Amino acid sequence: MATFFGEVVPVFSRAVDDDDEEEDEDLEIRREIEGQRKINIQWSPESRTSTESTTEQSLPCSTFLIAVGQNAVGFLNSFVQCSGSWEIIGAVTLWNERVKGTDTINQQFPTDTSCLLYRLTSNPMILTCHCNCYVAEDQLFEWTEKVFGNIQKRNLNVIVLSSCSVTEYKTPRSTSNISVPFLRALKTSAFQETSHCVLLEQPNVLSGLPAAVLSYCQVKQIPAVLYHCYSDVTTIDSLTIEGFRPVLACKSLSSFVKDTSRSAEMLKQLVDMNKIQSNLYT
Repeated sequence: MATFFGEVVPVFSRAVDDDDEEEDEDLEIRREIEGQRKINIQWSPESRTSTESTTEQSLPCSTFLIAVGQNAVGFLNSFVQCSGSWEIIGAVTLWNERVKGTDTINQQFPTDTSCLLYRLTSNPMILTCHCNCYVAEDQLFEWTEKVFGNIQKRNLNVIVLSSCSVTEYKTPRSTSNISVPFLRALKTSAFQETSHCVLLEQPNVLSGLPAAVLSYCQVKQIPAVLYHCYSDVTTIDSLTIEGFRPVLACKSLSSFVKDTSRSAEMLKQLVDMNKIQSNLYT
């Protein structure tokens, strides 16, 4: 700035200082939000003991089933975990625009906004993950890294189950002429077993947590298959859940899923309970 006498003097602007303060505040807010969006895993004391007994400090596992969404989780509850004894060994908790966190003070493993991890007590090498919560795009990488980072990858096989609306299925035919629900499969190059449904046709693509898990397994050369159910119902539905039944023929499942005599009863209870809960919130 020049005076009338030609002297140059320094300029001090309060606006610049205010901008710097705003930038610092914005940076602090962003860091706080990023911290809240981190993926956290809680483990039971029994599971920690299992990892300590292995050289890799990870859970021994031969088959890992991951169910994403209400209908996929409903299938695991009704057809896979209907027999045998299962124990909760951990929970994946997170916070994002759809999941607003969970009070974990009064309960070891929250059930409303987390992914629960189970283990078959008669065969601890069998693990399942029930994921009913939404995992945001920026959290997918951390989710896969943290969950699989705690699981032994040697001789591991992964099965992922998910579903979506049939309106997302791309086909030259009209979807009104296709019988729903129906399954499609995607698999990694390391997966050698025959899939028990038609492979997903181009140009269809999958996204979200199921796709992130499959991509992780492809990079790590883990045998994995994703079974995706297309349905005309997006809420929990008995027909959509039963649409996953061909998965029971998988070699890794048939070795421990022996008795499904109670599946119909458990499925009815599951659907009835969901109707009751839906009526409470309407």
